[in-house]
This record gives sequence, C-alpha cells and structure tokens, in this order.
Amino acid sequence: MERILVTEAPARAPWWRDAVIYEIYPRSFADADGDGEGDIPGITARLPYLADLGVDAVWVAPWYPSPMADGGYDVSDYCDIHPRFGTLQDADMMIAEAHRLGLKVIVDLVANHSSSEHEWFRAALASGPGSPARARYHFADGSGPGGVEPPNNWISAFGGSAWSPVEDGRTPRQWYLHLFAPEQPDLNWDDEGVREAFDDVLRFWLERGVDGFRLDAAPAMAKVPGYPPFDYPDPTRFETATWEGNPHWDVDTVHDIFRRWRRVVDAHPGEQVLVAEAVVNGPERLARYLGPDEIQTAFNFDWVHAPWDAEHLRDVIDRTLAALQPIGAPATWAMSSHDETRHLTRFGAGDLDLGRRRARAAVLLTLALPGGAYLYQGEELGLEEVEDIPEALLQDPVFVRSGGRHRGRDGCRVPLPWSGDRSPFGFSPGPADPWLPQPAHWADLTVEAQQRDPDSMLHLYRTALRLRSEVHDLRAPGLHWLPARDGVLRFRRGDRFECLANLGDAAVPLPEGVVLSSRDGQVVEPDTTVWVVHP
Repeated sequence: MERILVTEAPARAPWWRDAVIYEIYPRSFADADGDGEGDIPGITARLPYLADLGVDAVWVAPWYPSPMADGGYDVSDYCDIHPRFGTLQDADMMIAEAHRLGLKVIVDLVANHSSSEHEWFRAALASGPGSPARARYHFADGSGPGGVEPPNNWISAFGGSAWSPVEDGRTPRQWYLHLFAPEQPDLNWDDEGVREAFDDVLRFWLERGVDGFRLDAAPAMAKVPGYPPFDYPDPTRFETATWEGNPHWDVDTVHDIFRRWRRVVDAHPGEQVLVAEAVVNGPERLARYLGPDEIQTAFNFDWVHAPWDAEHLRDVIDRTLAALQPIGAPATWAMSSHDETRHLTRFGAGDLDLGRRRARAAVLLTLALPGGAYLYQGEELGLEEVEDIPEALLQDPVFVRSGGRHRGRDGCRVPLPWSGDRSPFGFSPGPADPWLPQPAHWADLTVEAQQRDPDSMLHLYRTALRLRSEVHDLRAPGLHWLPARDGVLRFRRGDRFECLANLGDAAVPLPEGVVLSSRDGQVVEPDTTVWVVHP
C-alpha cells in the first residue's frame, strides 16, 4: 500500500547524517568477466540499479590485493586493487560513475592488521627480535621454558590463541599477535612509522575521490603495554559487547588514532566521513568514538543483534539516541552485513515465510528511525542465509578455526541473483560456477522477477527509500513515542509522520493516512509496519 507524497525539502545537512548506504561485498555482487567471482566492472555496470533503488551511497568491502585468507580482510597492499577484482583504473571509473549517478563511495580501511604476506610482515620475520621491522607489529617472547607457550591468554576472534609462534629456531621463541586469523598479524599503532604510512593511505584514496572510510575492527587497534592477561567471561567466545577493561579491545588510547585520522580527512576538500565498526559494551562506550574531532558515525550493533521483540527494540532505540544526543552525533541502523546472519533468517527462526513478513516490517521500522541506515546487498530481494553450503565449499576461516563448530559467514555472502531461472542467475556471463552455490529457488527472487511484481520485497524497498527522501519529517531530529499496546512500537517524527510497528500477537486498528504498509489489510496485522503522514 502506498500513496505518492512530496513535502517541503529540509535545510541541507552533511550527507552522511541521514544517508542510506548500501554495502557491496565485491566477490558476490556482480561478475563482469565470467570467472564466477564478482569484480569492479560488475559493480560499475550495476550502479544504475542502486541509484534506481534510491540509496545515497555505496560501501565497498575490501578490494585490495590479498591472499584472501579472510575474504579480503587480510590486506597485502593498501594502495592497489586485487587483480581478481580489476585495476586502479577500474576503481577510478567506478567512483566516477557513482558520482555521476549521485552516489557517494565509502571504502573499507582494514588497519588493525595486515596480511602476513604484506612486505612489512615478511621483513619483520626476516629481522631479529627488537628490530624496527618487528616494531611495526606485536612480537613478544613466549612463556614457559624456552618460550614454548604463548605470551599470555589472549584469544582470537576466530578461535584459539591470539598468538602464533615465529618458526626461526631462536630461543626464547617469539610469538606474534593476531586477534583474527594467523594470516592477519596485528599492526602496532604505537609505532610512528605505522601511523605515518596510514596517513598516506588515507590521502591516496581521498585523492582518488572516495567519500569516506569504514574503519574495520576499530576498537582493536590499541593494546595495553606489557600485554597483561584478561579474565574472559567465556574464553571460547570473542564476545566484545560483554567485555569491560579488556587490554586488547576498546582501550582508551585508541582514540588518539582516530583524532589523527580526522585531521587528515578534514584537511581534504569535501564532506568525507569516517564510520567505525566498533562492537563495544553498550551505546555509552560507542559514543566515545564519536564527536567533532573524532569519528562522525559508527555502526549500531545493538540494533544489528536485536531480537524481534518490541520492548528490546525500544530500549535499543532509547539508549542509542540518549547516548548520542549530548555529542550531536547521528545514529545508524542496520540489520545485516557481510559478517552477520541475514536478518530474514534470524527473524524467521526456521520459518522463511515468517522471516519474510518480519523482514518487510523491520525495514520500514528501521528506515523510519532518525539518523542513517545501512543495507546489505541482497536484503532488498529478501534473500535468506544459505545454510546448506557443502562443507567442502566453505571458505570462511571461522569454520576451520572453530573445528567445524561454527559454519562461519559464507551463508550471507552467496552471489546475488539478477535474472534468469537457473544459476548463476545473471550474476556471471561466463560458464564458471559462482564461487559459492546459489539456491535453486532464488529464481523467484531475482531482480528481474521482482521488478515485475508490485508486491515484491524489491518494490517495498524502492518505495520506502523514495518516501524517505520525500517526507520532510523524516529529516527531523529525534522521535516522540506515542501510546500503544504491548508489543507495538508507535512514534512520531516531526509534526506529521508516524510509524506504527506491530510486533505483538494480535491485530491493531489501521490508522488514518497510511502511505506505506509492509502488508496490506484493513487492520495492522502482527509482524506489520505502517507509515502514516497526517494532514
């Protein structure tokens, strides 16, 4: 259900304060050369689709040279493009085409760690303990006789110890730190050479026209000197949202790095943005990353991980807005990403039809909130997590490092279906199979199929994004909660816009003035959200 509505345009604010940003995972978005893996020319060819969808910007996950030990988040050269994705010229063309279409471009910056194949790390291994080359990373003598045990009990996000030994025959044995995979050694941000080099990386991409940087694993970049041990609540789980006083995560000195980066970015003409990936203990700690001299926005993982529960969601909204209001930073809202189980599957709990109804309701609730929003490629098609990928095809290091206990993130990274009735569904023009298998029933979920269906998920997203740009009150600051029965979220933005999301068990009356509904009806059924514009 929709009604065309145009209202007075608001005063201009920096583009990133309320932008809707679409994440592209390059390997899985669109393949132009037919090798079964996505690439930059494929992205460029599909940018008109994203402009038509109605997003404001794209965020491109790492496209740098990489051995791909962690899907590109192990970077071996920060100032080039992986040959499987294209060339720097291809990147320049993509950025230019995005700007021609009115889209901003954000690129990933993976600066907590490099690849073990980076020239710096190879030089560090070739040098002895205490050398300037090793000072760029975290090397420490092992514990126990001869240093045969790790220096401390720090754990890796991918399972096991965060330390791996240097196999050079020296005694005592030295170990290097990697909070993620062993192929991702942590950089030492106390080293001025590291800081200066990344100043140059920022300038390199700013000069090529990017509009911002998504800062991967931002809280990991500072460590407490001396590497003190930590009493983990559960040493088998890397649950940073529960940690307090951790010596390798959310250490206060990390903010010195981001203030430096903000000075570099602000010295460049334009309105570039820094966006933090920071899973920390609550919105109050997250707010410390934001401000006029630090990072402008940060991902709201409390919203990403929230269950389909009205009371819980309202608490996340209230705590987020309360924490950010004193510093004037905008909230961001997202439900899925390349690291998370797709929200349709999470909300459905084994029932895809239920998940699809809730996903339709959830996007209207999310896009009605104050601040910016992030969409993950394919959610506008109603794609679910692919949970039956054969183990032999899984590539996420989480699967191997966990001994098969966790399947990892491949299920949300399956290549997109664009057209046709069989794999590769227009993802690739060549004979090669997609790098991860696509479900056969995605034939009903292709862009081509959904463009013909006015009731499709794709049509809902397009309509919601158009209305979001047209309704003046959706640029108003904050929100005002309205009375509602248990299980229902109802709030007003500005003078005229109202959102009602029914997460309860019973239908509620349909308000007057509905301009968009996630499900048509004479009442607001459970798992339904409506948008209202009052006269």
